[in-house]
Amino acid sequence: MAKKSKKQQAGGTPATVALTAAGVDHTVHAYEHDPAHPSYGEEAAEAMGVSPDRVFKTLVADVDGTLTVAVVPVSGSLDLKALAAAVGGKRAAMADPALAERTTGYVRGGISPLGQRKKLPTVLDESAGAHSTICVSAGRRGLEVELAPADLATLTKAVLAPIGRG
Repeated sequence: MAKKSKKQQAGGTPATVALTAAGVDHTVHAYEHDPAHPSYGEEAAEAMGVSPDRVFKTLVADVDGTLTVAVVPVSGSLDLKALAAAVGGKRAAMADPALAERTTGYVRGGISPLGQRKKLPTVLDESAGAHSTICVSAGRRGLEVELAPADLATLTKAVLAPIGRG
């Protein structure tokens, strides 16, 4: 069994610890993760009974040599050119999954935009603003956190931009 830090024992994942420490209103949703499901995000939306437009996936991309976090609805995909433009870059490509895991401290399918090991530039798709709350990974597969998009943007110092494709 993995040893948890005292902080994690007291408050959950690094993402939920960060939310609690910041005093941000949020709701944690747990569900039984099915390893056979083809999409982590769609699985979360189905399990919670939430529209896929309100469930956002956290992707890590390499923009001109800088790892950058993109948060987009699970109902669509990431526009890499738009992501690069949003952070003043020229080219973007998906980051190596092992590098993304090492840098964020989370496993693929459970990468949260919150509480990452290393603070990375973050871009939140502007469609998040159409919802009073959105759901993002809480730091492990089968655990989501629901919060106001403005709170997510503030905590991650995210830029809001049209980076998602329907």
